[in-house]
Amino acid sequence: MDIRIRNVWFDGEYIFIKLTDDRVIGNPIKWFTNLSKGSPEQREKYKIVHNGLALRWDELDEDLSAEGFLSSSYHLDF
Repeated sequence: MDIRIRNVWFDGEYIFIKLTDDRVIGNPIKWFTNLSKGSPEQREKYKIVHNGLALRWDELDEDLSAEGFLSSSYHLDF
């Protein structure tokens, strides 16, 4: 199955990702050292890269993959 990132948002303590299969995945920001050190404004400066397979924050030197979120995360159904 080809699962890709469609949308990203933050709520202060968590990063959430919506995938192309409509799953929403959330992880605590504190799990990601560079993200947790960044300001809310810096966290919003992400790019969806590799055709939706990953996220990139140039300013924070952070890369997160969709696969990584699937392997250890909270799953929410809306």
